[in-house]
Amino acid sequence: MGFVAIGMKKCFIKTIPLWLNWVVVEEYTVSLAQHFTDRNFIGIDIKGARLWRGAKTINEENILHAAFLRTHIEWLPQFFAPSEIREIWVTFPDPQPQISRENRRITNPKFLKMYRELMGKDGILHLKTDNIGLFEYTLEMLEKEEGKLEICTKDFYVDTPKILIPVSKPPMNKYS
Repeated sequence: MGFVAIGMKKCFIKTIPLWLNWVVVEEYTVSLAQHFTDRNFIGIDIKGARLWRGAKTINEENILHAAFLRTHIEWLPQFFAPSEIREIWVTFPDPQPQISRENRRITNPKFLKMYRELMGKDGILHLKTDNIGLFEYTLEMLEKEEGKLEICTKDFYVDTPKILIPVSKPPMNKYS
């Protein structure tokens, strides 16, 4: 018998779109949840200390549409059903610059395929990075995997598109 994902939407009171965020989760997950009460947010990280800070904040502020999950990204299909996620935000991931670690880069083809399955055809992946190597690698992988690039800027804080979500304390970066 095959494994069936538990489906995380049922963990929330409201049945509304589900957004994931990983890396710098405590800041972004909380900030996004404060701005958008019509969406459920789950911050994902393997580091417990980062999750603790965010969980403490959502508990203190009684934010019921945000949660945190401590897991490896490779294990996401065990928690989320296909097409359950609306958007994924990846902010400042480890670029894994060594050639030997290419399979661990957050935008390598195996991860892009997994994101596509978890989000379905209408899902959106947001990536913010300050590493030009990861930025260029991601553009190359999107082209190779026939991904659709909707917005791309090399200087997010100069060329910020008006349709993007505001965050209360965005970390400074050069590449988005």
